[in-house]
Amino acid sequence: MSGELGRVYRDGEIIVRQGDVGDCMYVIQEGRVEILVEKDGKDVSLRIAERGEIIGEMAIFDRQARSATVRSLGVSRLLTIDKKNFLRRIQEDPTVAFRIVEIMARRIRELSDEVARLKEPD
Repeated sequence: MSGELGRVYRDGEIIVRQGDVGDCMYVIQEGRVEILVEKDGKDVSLRIAERGEIIGEMAIFDRQARSATVRSLGVSRLLTIDKKNFLRRIQEDPTVAFRIVEIMARRIRELSDEVARLKEPD
């Protein structure tokens, strides 16, 4: 696989850890990753992200602690994009920024739906 970009992660390898300060996002080039949060000392799976998805994008904007842990499921290859490269890419192709906004809007909508579902009376 010479000439390919991105880093290869082994099955079960942690890509980012909840609580760590982030300064980059990732594009999943191959494989799948699990996004999970620690709650009451246990890992709770939020979702599985697959090839072509962008994860960790909030770190590009706010440099806050990571809100979740990302773990490789099987072998995966992820491309790391830091803020400098992200901004340069947006200058070259402004539709990249729109795609990120679309992703974030979809995730906010999903979270809002989940909160509403959790607040429904039994």
